[in-house]
Amino acid sequence: MPALRLALHFIRRDIRNRYLGSFSGGLWALLQPLAQLAVYGFVFVYVFKAKVPGADAPGYVPFLALALWPWTAFAEGLSRATTAIQDNAALIRKVALPREILVFSAVAASFLIQGIGFLAIVLALRAFGVPVDLFGLPQTAAMYAQLFALALGFAFLFAALQVFVRDLAAALPQLLMLWMFASPVFYARTSLPEKYRGALGFNPFTHYPEFFRSALLHTPAPPLASDAIALGGALLVLVIGWALFRRLDPHFEDFL
Repeated sequence: MPALRLALHFIRRDIRNRYLGSFSGGLWALLQPLAQLAVYGFVFVYVFKAKVPGADAPGYVPFLALALWPWTAFAEGLSRATTAIQDNAALIRKVALPREILVFSAVAASFLIQGIGFLAIVLALRAFGVPVDLFGLPQTAAMYAQLFALALGFAFLFAALQVFVRDLAAALPQLLMLWMFASPVFYARTSLPEKYRGALGFNPFTHYPEFFRSALLHTPAPPLASDAIALGGALLVLVIGWALFRRLDPHFEDFL
């Protein structure tokens, strides 16, 4: 299929361009989140003495790791996809191609790279004696694909808006930082005062770290209803993002 071949070409190009001239190559995709994990682990474990609620709860570092990699994939995919149309303005003026492939490839490359890092850290945690349930990996892979759909929906939305509102790319890092701290990446929902716990349900990312920890570390599982809500939310965001992107697509060249 021409569209599939074109998408694979742009994914390969995106991955190659990220590490062109880098001594560590693709290894940096694993080293960068590992460095983040080491810093966060030191600050929260040794400075703030953070602990996961529950007598049989896992250590804080594996608890954090299983949320940090999915968040990194989500945030990196959004950051790169938001400027995908603007960054390829010269190509768009010269070649007639489906513009959505540029957004898709940016998100897919991030999820592919961080997905490999996620699998590597899961296997490393198991090798160091953390009781990670490897039988939960198929469930985790399915939920990771659902997270990809959510990220792709937001990516279509942000990439389309960025063509007309250039301030979005500048504001996005701050938005993502607030989004991260408003998600149960560094903490469990049960750590919050009870009156604030329900508010996390309105965050579309909330379900994913809770599911990954449940599948791999056997922390308390999210309610079954939240699985359906998360799936419905991801599909709704994808449909809305795609529809807006297609609606604004004919006007992109006028603003590039």
